[in-house]
Amino acid sequence: MPKAIEISSLTKYYGKARGIVDLNLTVDEGDFFGFIGPNGAGKSTTIRALLGLIFPTSGSTAIFGKPVSRNRSDILDAVGYMPSEAFFYPTMRVRDVIRFSADLRGKDCREEARSLCDRLELDTAKKISELSLGNRKKVSIVCALQHRPKLCILDEPTSGLDPLMQREFYIILKERNAQGATIFLSSHVLSEIQRYCKHAAVIREGRLLVCDSTRNLGHTGAKRVTVSGIASPPSLENMRDVKITENTVSFLYGGDIRRLLGILASLPLTDIKIDEPDLEEIFLHDYGKEDA
Repeated sequence: MPKAIEISSLTKYYGKARGIVDLNLTVDEGDFFGFIGPNGAGKSTTIRALLGLIFPTSGSTAIFGKPVSRNRSDILDAVGYMPSEAFFYPTMRVRDVIRFSADLRGKDCREEARSLCDRLELDTAKKISELSLGNRKKVSIVCALQHRPKLCILDEPTSGLDPLMQREFYIILKERNAQGATIFLSSHVLSEIQRYCKHAAVIREGRLLVCDSTRNLGHTGAKRVTVSGIASPPSLENMRDVKITENTVSFLYGGDIRRLLGILASLPLTDIKIDEPDLEEIFLHDYGKEDA
């Protein structure tokens, strides 16, 4: 399958400070891909180096098979990039910023921009200085998507958006993805990645830890067990992340389920619930131990 993104042995140091180290990653065309990591893990550095906005210390990047170092202008025409920080000229009105962004690409995006502004409930008559963080984020979304790019690279896009706007934003992305666009989404909000992405990579301290389908990332064999009617946890191996409240014990369990049920059957419990843990729990306890 053709690759929308290819990152090979990418390393970036800021003087002696670590950015990213020997990072290798590929994303297929048409994927909805999540890039997971805590703040400071190297997500934004990876994206900026991928787009040629900063020069890597070593390694290479390619988009749609073209090396970014030699084809940056052509490549950026096919990319919609939304940085994690939304900065614009404060005295400009929203409609002028959006038009300016389209003019830089030499495209007439008025119809698509109007549709996006309507769906995101963005007042285009206001000045940037009058906008909240969430509304500045909306401006950034429109600028990134109005030219209908083949590849959308979005760095922490939903911070500042209220829940209804987050939902509408993801509906828009799902529509674009269904129409063939590749979505590359950086986030530390694990529930978003689990709900919307097909594949994901986990980065920590500048190094890639794992890359797989979100389904596989979320199935490590562990269960979240919640037991009511007892005040202390049962004596079990392979048990971690124990949480105790009044007459309720909750824990992650990765051992033999028959042994678990046998021990629980001997206890004076009043209720039991066994669930699949969400991706956030798995990330914190399997991939993020040093950061937790």
